[in-house]
Amino acid sequence: MARTILGIDPGLRITGYAVVSENGSGVSVREAGIFKTDDKQRLAVRLKSIYDNVEEVVSEFQPDALAVEELYSHYKHPQTAVVMGHARGIIFLCAANHNIPVESYASTRIKKALTGNGRASKLQMQRMVKDILKMKKLPEPPDVADAIAAALCHIEAFK
Repeated sequence: MARTILGIDPGLRITGYAVVSENGSGVSVREAGIFKTDDKQRLAVRLKSIYDNVEEVVSEFQPDALAVEELYSHYKHPQTAVVMGHARGIIFLCAANHNIPVESYASTRIKKALTGNGRASKLQMQRMVKDILKMKKLPEPPDVADAIAAALCHIEAFK
């Protein structure tokens, strides 16, 4: 049975996304990229931009599920969770409007699923995504690799 998963690495400044399809012959990336927002814009405008971009991808590819990186926060940067939470909320709203289930995965789980190491570096993740999908070059920027990795983690989790 063919499935299409939309992997998302949420961020307010840069949101990575990847549309990954799985069928009997394997896994392939149909489209991947980033959505950027202008940090000079008001928060509401930036969130609308993220929503509009996710809406466009969801409408075009009609994914069966969304795989999104969970919130995380570091004591040195407590605002990170708040900012990421805004972006995740918009993504969840878009999914709900389309009746698409959303699964959240901790970044350590995604990294462990792909590399065997929950503390893998961005470069290690990019290399592993490249190897798994037999890509000619590293997925750039790292936000794209993270989105692909979230989708691959979801596929693996539901085998």
